[in-house]
Amino acid sequence: MILNILSIIAPVFICSLVGYGWVKRGLEFDTPFVSRLVMEVGAPCLIFSTFMEINIDMVAFRSMAWAAFAAMILFGVIGAAALYLCKLDQRTWLPTQMFPNVGNMGLPLCLLAFGESGLALSLTYFMVNVVFGFTLGMAITSGRLSLMELIKSPMFISVIITLVFLFTGSKPPGWIQDTTSLLGDLTIPLMLVAMGVSLARFQITSFRRSFALSVLRIGMGFLVGVALSDILGLKGVARGIMILQSAMPVAVFSYLFAVRYNRSPEEVAGTVVISTLLSFLTLPALLWYVLPG
Repeated sequence: MILNILSIIAPVFICSLVGYGWVKRGLEFDTPFVSRLVMEVGAPCLIFSTFMEINIDMVAFRSMAWAAFAAMILFGVIGAAALYLCKLDQRTWLPTQMFPNVGNMGLPLCLLAFGESGLALSLTYFMVNVVFGFTLGMAITSGRLSLMELIKSPMFISVIITLVFLFTGSKPPGWIQDTTSLLGDLTIPLMLVAMGVSLARFQITSFRRSFALSVLRIGMGFLVGVALSDILGLKGVARGIMILQSAMPVAVFSYLFAVRYNRSPEEVAGTVVISTLLSFLTLPALLWYVLPG
């Protein structure tokens, strides 16, 4: 079991270390370009190609989608209550609690821990987070809701096309499948390297606050993931994916929202860094809990 856990964590840690070392050596890394490449090309292609390659049970797909949505709502309710009690600004901090890093960190871990079937279910969780993150999450930070931005996004278009193929049971031409598979393969390595770059560049300005919010994000995520898995009757791989994705650290896009709308970006960045480092410490125990014996 220990060797199995280490074999899952090591690739995630090493790929992130590549990005971290790259920046510390003073080499150029165009984060906006890489982020757009991942979110507008790589991730949409990964979603489409994965679901076209794997015969996922539609019942399992719907169960995971509803579970991810329920988790997001619970994160919002618990997070809002905690922020209110601590007298912290909701617009700045609520997205950090509602949206875990199910992309950069969650997808690689689920793939390594549960294989292709795990990747498909983790992408289901990822799709729900992206759709609501770039609508509800952005609306919380900015104070306004823009559905047009979502509708025009390649990620949303990819989700709609994928759902059409899934519910009709049809398959795309081989050349489309091969092309999207090739482009989708870029996604996970680039996500991990970009996460390492973020860790190298972000600064911690308020350690106590960032640490407390990081503990809340990971601890709340784990407890909600376990509770919803039991309530919704999720078993096996689905249960593991639900708990693992829910217990991920603060999503990097929370920082991007904070920068865009000037909501204490330096402090939000500190929460991203500390929660990510904290998650590396908690991952062995988390994987031990979710992996079959």
